[in-house]
Amino acid sequence: MAIQVSEHDDGELLSEINMIPLIDVMLVLLIVFIITIPVMKHAVQVNLPQASAEPLPPPPQAVRLSVTADGGYRWNDEPIDGTALEQRLQEIAALDRQPPLHLMGDKAVAYERVAQVLAAAQRAGVRSIGFVTEPTP
Repeated sequence: MAIQVSEHDDGELLSEINMIPLIDVMLVLLIVFIITIPVMKHAVQVNLPQASAEPLPPPPQAVRLSVTADGGYRWNDEPIDGTALEQRLQEIAALDRQPPLHLMGDKAVAYERVAQVLAAAQRAGVRSIGFVTEPTP
């Protein structure tokens, strides 16, 4: 330990922290961790099961359903009527992996037409419906 001797002894106490014991403790802890870490890694042996997994098939492509300004329907940009719409909705609802239905309603169309499409999709059993809008500039 270092002792500081001064020429003027005013009787004041030195309030400095002695760092040497702290450094000694830290070095001992470092050595203990260096020794015990390799032991901890090999302490538990686990035999994991073997499994082979096939990659998942790609997700189905989304179906774009548009309600035009005049109230008509377009299925992936192909014009269809109401009965063909219900039939196609039932076809995609019957699939194991249903494609998502992206619904685009023209801003000039009455909301009732969009609500009718939503009701038809619900009756058919379509589980994933998304509304597509354009961002405002």
